[in-house]
Amino acid sequence: MTAHLSRQTLPNLPPDVQQPGYDIAAQKIGIVHLGIGAFHRAHQAVYVDDRMAAGERDWAILGVSLRSPDTRDALEPQDGLYTVLVRGGEGVQPRVIGSVQGVLVAPEDPEAVLRAMVDPAVRIVSLTVTEKGYCHDPATGTLRENHPDIVHDLEVPLTPRSAPGLLVEALRRRRANGTVPFTVLCCDNLPSNGRTVRRVVVRLAELLDADLAAHIAADVAFPATMVDRIVPATTAADRDFITERLGVDDAWPVSTEPFSQWVIEDSFPTGRPRFELAGAELVTEVEPYEAMKLRLLNGSHSTLAYLGYLAGHETIADTMADPAFARLVRGLMDEEVTPTLQVPPGADLAGYKASLIARFENTALRHRTWQIAMDGSQKLPQRLLGTARERLAAGGSIARIALGVAAWMRYVTGVDENGAGIDVRDPLGERLRAIADAAGPDAARLAPALLGVREIFGEDLPNEPRFTRPVEEALASLFARGSAATVEAVASGTGA
Repeated sequence: MTAHLSRQTLPNLPPDVQQPGYDIAAQKIGIVHLGIGAFHRAHQAVYVDDRMAAGERDWAILGVSLRSPDTRDALEPQDGLYTVLVRGGEGVQPRVIGSVQGVLVAPEDPEAVLRAMVDPAVRIVSLTVTEKGYCHDPATGTLRENHPDIVHDLEVPLTPRSAPGLLVEALRRRRANGTVPFTVLCCDNLPSNGRTVRRVVVRLAELLDADLAAHIAADVAFPATMVDRIVPATTAADRDFITERLGVDDAWPVSTEPFSQWVIEDSFPTGRPRFELAGAELVTEVEPYEAMKLRLLNGSHSTLAYLGYLAGHETIADTMADPAFARLVRGLMDEEVTPTLQVPPGADLAGYKASLIARFENTALRHRTWQIAMDGSQKLPQRLLGTARERLAAGGSIARIALGVAAWMRYVTGVDENGAGIDVRDPLGERLRAIADAAGPDAARLAPALLGVREIFGEDLPNEPRFTRPVEEALASLFARGSAATVEAVASGTGA
């Protein structure tokens, strides 16, 4: 039987496998991270690991799962250690990460999570809870006060369930104890994510305690960030590779690409690791970088995911191997997204777009279209609809954006082009499926019905014929001709 990865087995790893070059046990917790999923472990935890290897102390991470115990159960026997598999053209490079000191499961013991967040040694609470984890309205960026988790946290604020609720209660306790507040570091794909999370947290605090809300608004830092690294779901093949390559079992490794980017607004009143020495960019204004990433990478990713899935492509690389899909995404980037961007000084926009195409085409990284298609109701406003609004305001065309939106509509019907079921994962999934079932496979009925979901499309787009008409036409083509033929038509400029 193969031994597990652990501190005890680290010395037995092959000498060419990078591993923590510091005393793991001597590090203290300095960061509590809410939402310890694969992305965090392949991105922020790696930057922290770099700085700890460089000699910075007491920035170890305590992870918190807000839902499932799976990550805790996998990492606890491994002393928090796990492997990052970097997959590129030169093969697979494994690296063992030691920056995660432990994992708590909030539903099992919210009090333990709050105690950790209140510890004066904790100076940063970071988050990757996905767009839906902020219990906000993606179309407006405001708190959804009727969200079930928010209703619970208003009724029982001392044992919160949501990420905003945990932040508010921990900040309340720190204030009561005379402890300076931690910095709230959002690492999710939200527009102006620092300000958005600040708005959500302050509003929840207002509903509980006006003085606390004023304290949070005045004294708590919410720096904006932009994060970028493609992290597919872990597979059995990843685990098998580690067993063979490292000679140990790893219950929960992560697989990723060589590229990694982190742009951070430099606002940390109580200190931070020197992330810039690990390759992060510390800036005064994140929004231009964020817009480039959300609209070019994420907007293209979602468009490829829905259309690719409908066309029968399992991964993004498979989708990009079809020349029509590759032309479509290049046209989306160049003709519809680029005119809406304010490019940061010194940024190489052409080089960035070329790097995105290369990353999408990376066959070593099996990023499934189904995985990217999850939670579309939360993603569309940031990834495609903001671009559409700006294009329409400037009098520009939105043919490719409209096709991406229409592909999402076709996808959430829950039935693919061969009549098989689609496992649609979305917080509004049941509602969307009910709308689709009532409308049937009729674009003239389905498009207006889904456009009526105001949490996604707001009040303006459903009443804008320059938006609704191309979306309906694209959806009609997807029903009549299928994804591949529709993509070919739009990519070649002949229309849907």
